[in-house]
Amino acid sequence: MVTAAQPSVVAAEVDKFDRIARDWWDPEGPMKPLHRINPVRLQWLRDQCCAHFERDPKTPFPLEGLDVLDAGCGAGLLSEPLARLGGAVTALDPAEATIAAARRHAEGAGLAIDYRAETVEAAVARGERFDLVVSMEVLEHVADPARFVASCAQALRPGGLLLLATLNRTLRSFALAIVGAEYVLGWLPRGTHDWERFIRPDELRLSVREAGLTGFRTRGMVFDPLRNLWRLSDDIAVNYLAAAEKPR
Repeated sequence: MVTAAQPSVVAAEVDKFDRIARDWWDPEGPMKPLHRINPVRLQWLRDQCCAHFERDPKTPFPLEGLDVLDAGCGAGLLSEPLARLGGAVTALDPAEATIAAARRHAEGAGLAIDYRAETVEAAVARGERFDLVVSMEVLEHVADPARFVASCAQALRPGGLLLLATLNRTLRSFALAIVGAEYVLGWLPRGTHDWERFIRPDELRLSVREAGLTGFRTRGMVFDPLRNLWRLSDDIAVNYLAAAEKPR
């Protein structure tokens, strides 16, 4: 069993994203790919939550009454939509300048989100527990993904749901997510990702199982150049989403 005794923070990774804190909410800035991918991952997240918690996805606030943790929230690109869906959102990120940017944006939008410049391990140590834990595009930036998953699992209440998004470690992901996105197309600043930190689904499945979670499943996200948008897919060779539950 993997324990979550120490944070999985990589200082260089935190500094890298803190340096662009003021540009997180610029849809044409360095976080442009996250702005573009947000609708499809939010759709998947909503549908997973509604199926798990037996909610109607067509209602205005399908997450109402749920305590939600956004672990590694950045400047809140996903935290704000989660709050708009009715969730009581706590959002954590160790990058202080990024959290400050998140607070400013949420205040301007009139959203009550509990932003904190801290780690999920700190919340777990205080005994905080949540119905839903979300961590999108974070696993490939932490020191120990298995330990991070264990921390997220500990943050769940029995019967809770864990939703993740990360990148698969394949030759195609190196070609598209590193060479293509960072060096050819310039979608992301160079050095945003380290291919060796990408995580294969079988590795994530093992971490999830060791953390005591069940029902592991994945879904791919692919860019459709003809429609100029991201969509869900069975193809998990590059970007993929993953879900698992904590037994009651």
